[in-house]
Amino acid sequence: MDKMISLKGELKEINRLAEEFEREKAEKVLEWALKEFHPRIAFASSFGAEDVVIIDMLYKINPEARVFTLDTGRLPQETYDVMDKIREIYKIKIDVYFPNNAEVERMVREHGLNLFYKSVELRKLCCEVRKVEPLKRALSNLDAWITGIRREQLYTRAKVKKIEVDFVHNGIVKVNPLADWSWEDVWKYITANKVPYNKLHDKGYPSIGCLPCTRAIKEGEDFRAGRWWWEREAHKECGLHYSFNT
Repeated sequence: MDKMISLKGELKEINRLAEEFEREKAEKVLEWALKEFHPRIAFASSFGAEDVVIIDMLYKINPEARVFTLDTGRLPQETYDVMDKIREIYKIKIDVYFPNNAEVERMVREHGLNLFYKSVELRKLCCEVRKVEPLKRALSNLDAWITGIRREQLYTRAKVKKIEVDFVHNGIVKVNPLADWSWEDVWKYITANKVPYNKLHDKGYPSIGCLPCTRAIKEGEDFRAGRWWWEREAHKECGLHYSFNT
């Protein structure tokens, strides 16, 4: 019973902070998060436009801020290029988490290399092996993590808060400093601060994932239409971000 009361108290405090920081700039949110949790907090970066913005902010606040990424083994070369550019310019360490070799080998042996095209279930299996499980390892020793997700990206993210509890990952704190930013806000920051970015953005890729699962979007399509474009269902998530508010 005492543990239940404690958890309710912590959730109440996080909700209070989320309301307080809703009106604050992204930099202020990050300053609070690093002051509160560093070094047991890290930024999960896929090196898309939002992510390079956050890396630039983190570096200016604390050059020792931790950054990690998930290398699925199927990423486009442009993602590796910007990753190296970021490492070179900011002189930061980037922890890279790979999927478990045995799990990948078993999955490919049973379903083939391009299993994700066969069904939604197999696509989600691939995401689970290549992304979700490595993320669990990356977060296992953290008290908080930072993401670049925005409410504008997808309906499943429409209610995401700048600070929330991640119940999926053992109740650690999840910080989303760009939650209220628009796509225009992201590019204004990149331009003003001369931040290096993934060159696929110049070719019509607003959202970038694995190479076989991402294409450029067409005029009039929504932000994530290029992700798993062969699927008809609207729920275009891989399992890394699940909100209890949706």
